Amino acid sequence: MKIALQLGLIPGQTTSDKAKWAKDHGVEGIELGAIGGPHEQLYRQAEEINGLVPICSVCGNSRIDGSASFDFLNPDKTKRRASIDGSKSALEFCGQVGAVGQIVPPIFGGPVVPDLSPWKSVAELEDELMFAAAQELGEWAESKNTKFMLEPLNRYEQHYLRKQSDGVRIIEVVKSPGLGLLSDFFHMHIEETNSPEAFRAAKGFTTHIHLADNTRMEPGTGDIDFVASFKVLKENGFDGFMAYECGITGVTAEEREANLIKSLDYMRDCLAKA
Repeated sequence: MKIALQLGLIPGQTTSDKAKWAKDHGVEGIELGAIGGPHEQLYRQAEEINGLVPICSVCGNSRIDGSASFDFLNPDKTKRRASIDGSKSALEFCGQVGAVGQIVPPIFGGPVVPDLSPWKSVAELEDELMFAAAQELGEWAESKNTKFMLEPLNRYEQHYLRKQSDGVRIIEVVKSPGLGLLSDFFHMHIEETNSPEAFRAAKGFTTHIHLADNTRMEPGTGDIDFVASFKVLKENGFDGFMAYECGITGVTAEEREANLIKSLDYMRDCLAKA
């Protein structure tokens, strides 16, 4: 298993500075963000990273102009299409740089489709929209040799995909090799009754991992038992990237850098014990 960092967490003023820091500190992958600028920004960042560290993934989804877009379950087909097309653009980038794939929660908050029961309930309508989007994006991702990765979130952020089994269900129904599951330790700590067993049940589906402690800060600041889950992941044969998606404790930049280095050492120690 390989430890990665989201670009924004890495010390340094420029993307190239951050890539050098990551390489010098043994980081094995960099996760980029799809939000905050036009998609051309991803290609510029890749040029600045210049192969020093592999780009392992792209997190989030946006329209081509960089504005956030998580409308995969929206009743407005124009909004759904904007999300799908934005994802296709990000997936094309992932394929070009050899990234595992794009990480996407299909919606934030509560449902926005109407309840049309007795014909179809909200849940049934959302499933139909999700299956259709996942089918299209799974096929597109497969054609680019990458993956569209579904991310379950905790109940306070998303109503639709909350447990690992929710993501697995979508993948099993659609049956596209271009789909994958993002497993996030922080969200799992809230939603799963037993994270190691949830990983065991999702064997063969988890394609990427997000690291954070229960504090939503860097691993080592809370009480998550990473070793127990790492043991199961090793048993499952998972050997992919695990990217930090969390805050970093510390008031000054120097303190945050020191705490990040400490946490990286802690993660490597947990992997050695697993």
